[in-house]
Amino acid sequence: MTDRTLPLPAPGNAMGGPAAARAPRPQPRLRPRIAAGVVAMLALWGVWVTWDTFVRSTRGQHADQLALEGAARGQGVLWELAEPVLGVVSNSFVGLGLATAVVLALARGRWWLAAQVAILVAGSNLTTQVLKHVVLDRPALLDVARADINTLPSGHTTVAASVAAGLLIAVPRRWRPVVAVAGGAYTAATGASTLIGQWHRPADVVAAVLVVLAWGAGVCALSSPSSLDQSRDGVEPGSSGAVGLLLLGTAATGALALGALGSVRGYSWGLPWGGDLTAYMGGMLGVVAVSLGSFALLLLVRQSTARP
Repeated sequence: MTDRTLPLPAPGNAMGGPAAARAPRPQPRLRPRIAAGVVAMLALWGVWVTWDTFVRSTRGQHADQLALEGAARGQGVLWELAEPVLGVVSNSFVGLGLATAVVLALARGRWWLAAQVAILVAGSNLTTQVLKHVVLDRPALLDVARADINTLPSGHTTVAASVAAGLLIAVPRRWRPVVAVAGGAYTAATGASTLIGQWHRPADVVAAVLVVLAWGAGVCALSSPSSLDQSRDGVEPGSSGAVGLLLLGTAATGALALGALGSVRGYSWGLPWGGDLTAYMGGMLGVVAVSLGSFALLLLVRQSTARP
């Protein structure tokens, strides 16, 4: 009787082998990356619109200047709260925040993600300085001190927002909703504190937040396989709730800010309502609205581009 030798399985077939052990590497999806790029471009356009509306026009400068003057109301009490918030914003704060975000990414074995965080923080702060000191100007349309010195965008707000956005990019998926809410609140608090201290006008803060949103969405559009999350079925608990909370805050404060802006416009036309206090409160609400809305968008962009 002749022995019959069973055929060995071919490499990579269903019975095992090197090819069978290697699963296809997940790749970033195209549509979310395109959407992220669109968000980045819209945010940059928003920076230009903010500058064009509140710096290059007399009415815009008037409303912004009224908000700056209105910050003198109750400043003593509010400054006690605002000064510590601004006190933490420094070069060491940027370094510590950036290092934390990069270490989080590297601890997860995400090298390109760590690079994305560094690009986001460095790019946002460099862009703000270039826009403020090189690209944008401020025509002297009002008879006020230092009328021709441009202060848009706000450097302090950019620092705070970029560090918060970097952490949002770096943390694992389940932690992003919490970081987005905390980051939006912290950015709004920093921006409001610059208004309280009369360091900046509302438009300066809004432009700074939009600069960070542009860079945050931009780096998400460049996601690589190492930036993706582990594949999971279903929707992560907390993401929709965090987005809803941020958007609800955006809608409420945004509506009030628009109402205040309308009153200030009435004041500029000689009507008997509005004034510096209305402009100040409207500017505060506008800063909160843009901060919360930007982090809601950034959370949506990051979650969608990170899904395998």
